[in-house]
Amino acid sequence: MDKTIALAGTFDTKGKEFLFVKELIESLGFRTFTIHTGVFEPVFEPDVSNRAVVAAAGGDIEEIVERKDRAYATATLAKGMEVLLPELFKEGKFDGVLSFGGTGGTSIATAGMRKLPIGVPKVMVSTVASGNTLPYVGMSDIVMFPSIVDIAGINSFSIKIFSNAVFAIAGMLQYEQKTTKEQKPLIAATMFGLTTPCINYAKKYLEDHGYEVLIFHATGIGGKTMESLIENGFIEGVLDITTTEWADELVGGILAAGPHRLEAAALNRVPQVVSLGAIDMVNFGPRDTVPAKFAGRKFYQHNPSVTLMRTTVEENRKIGEKIAEKLNMASGNTALLLPLKGLSGLDAEGQPFYGPEEDKMLFDAIKENIDQSKVEIIEINGHINEKVFGETAAKKLIELMERKKGENEHAF
Repeated sequence: MDKTIALAGTFDTKGKEFLFVKELIESLGFRTFTIHTGVFEPVFEPDVSNRAVVAAAGGDIEEIVERKDRAYATATLAKGMEVLLPELFKEGKFDGVLSFGGTGGTSIATAGMRKLPIGVPKVMVSTVASGNTLPYVGMSDIVMFPSIVDIAGINSFSIKIFSNAVFAIAGMLQYEQKTTKEQKPLIAATMFGLTTPCINYAKKYLEDHGYEVLIFHATGIGGKTMESLIENGFIEGVLDITTTEWADELVGGILAAGPHRLEAAALNRVPQVVSLGAIDMVNFGPRDTVPAKFAGRKFYQHNPSVTLMRTTVEENRKIGEKIAEKLNMASGNTALLLPLKGLSGLDAEGQPFYGPEEDKMLFDAIKENIDQSKVEIIEINGHINEKVFGETAAKKLIELMERKKGENEHAF
């Protein structure tokens, strides 16, 4: 088997356990590439020492030992893995990575895993795998295995868990998907349940014209994941129809995507068509979880687990200003489409969140603050979920991508 599995972990405190895993991997015909992420001397000699990991973070292993500060050691080793692991992958040292650990070991290993490209097999066996894994997985495709018992110790339970993890990554590498289809240009699109018709129209138009469309649900993690893929160069055009995450970010909902949402395409010069899908709403969980400060607001019970709250005129002013600020980071090849007759399935005449006054404030705030030398504003006298809106957005994105392609060819 001409594949190598990187085995990263604390070979000092859990050396015997990692040696068991190393031998199992090699018994299957794979090579191993070992990376020591512990503080002290390892039980067996690794291919990459902890000194090298710490040095990648600009630190010194002797200083870490002397400080006896667990938090500092973990943070430094994690930073080292962030830098070193992707470098080692680029050098062809391994094809997939496997690790085992508690909270500290998981933090260190996954810091490096998150920096590897999507699709590279990444398996983490962890004592925290059944809890909130967002701090460890982030926007990557790390596979988390619950360890069931503590990582330290070879016993009937741990042997089974360790073995399953090894067999899992072995299978990922042995049965790697071979792509035979011609790779089409990738388009990233944002969608919500209440903007689905728009995206469906746009998606069909783009696919009919030779593009592949990846859809991201604007649920916080969806927006973050899309931004990450744009930043890493996977995406050739962005159809950011559903920017509702900014309503949650600024008002206090549960589906915020953080303060850097709407930056990646602008900063990486990726053509983008943006709209204001579902900005008429802020998202919460069950009705009894809505903060008391919002008492008296207009709500809609989307389902037992999701409560939606209509954004106000003042909130829309702030959201409009923020969107303009983010789009002004672009240097061109950016268009903003304004759906003058409603932002979502609930924001239409006769629907619970219909709000011409709120929407007008949103549009006005954007137009007053946006730099139209960088961003083209297109007003469409229709609803966001109408076919004409979805197809207009798709056509505009194709135009912007073709323009950029022409600019690039002219530059050479």
